[in-house]
Amino acid sequence: MNPITVLLADDHDVVRKGMKMLLEDEEDVKVIGEASDGLDAVEKIGILLPNVVILDLTMPKMNGIEAAKIISTDYPSVKILIFSMHNNREYIVNSVENGASGYLLKDTGKEELMRAIKVVSEGRKYFPPEISEVIIDELLAKTTIEVQDDKNRPIFQKITPKEKQILGMIVQGYNSREIADKLFLSIRTVDNHRANMMKKTQAKNTADLVKMAIG
Repeated sequence: MNPITVLLADDHDVVRKGMKMLLEDEEDVKVIGEASDGLDAVEKIGILLPNVVILDLTMPKMNGIEAAKIISTDYPSVKILIFSMHNNREYIVNSVENGASGYLLKDTGKEELMRAIKVVSEGRKYFPPEISEVIIDELLAKTTIEVQDDKNRPIFQKITPKEKQILGMIVQGYNSREIADKLFLSIRTVDNHRANMMKKTQAKNTADLVKMAIG
């Protein structure tokens, strides 16, 4: 199987070199380029077309949010994994709204970094617990949303605690089988909960749920 190709974009040379060293021993991942700012990242992605770009947010010339917007629009096959020191709603929301498939903090360990790269390369989302909690809480706390049920209640209030738990794990990058194993449920039960959430919120998929939550 071909390795996942990665481009590293960070204005700190030490950070890039450290990440490259972490990934060099992994057979499943190959670093094919580095960028020192957002503009450099966009230009190199156009040439190299990596599977995944690991993108810092605070960079010169063009910040990570601006770069993510261009990358997600012009190169939709390239998955964006944000790697940032910022753990607040504004950065998380802006990242997701501009095409990020995942968001990691810079104190992340190698094992989680590898999992995130693999998950986003497969077209899924990856947000670790401390990040997904922000997204899910925002979803459940939302009280003003255009789509409401027949009793004029915000539709997100109809999500059950079990559905919230499963949605949180979906946002963290777990598939139905992994969720079933961790919660001691059948895959069919997990899929039924997923389908119920889609129906209740009128979302087409999990990405729609996230966008509705933070929009």
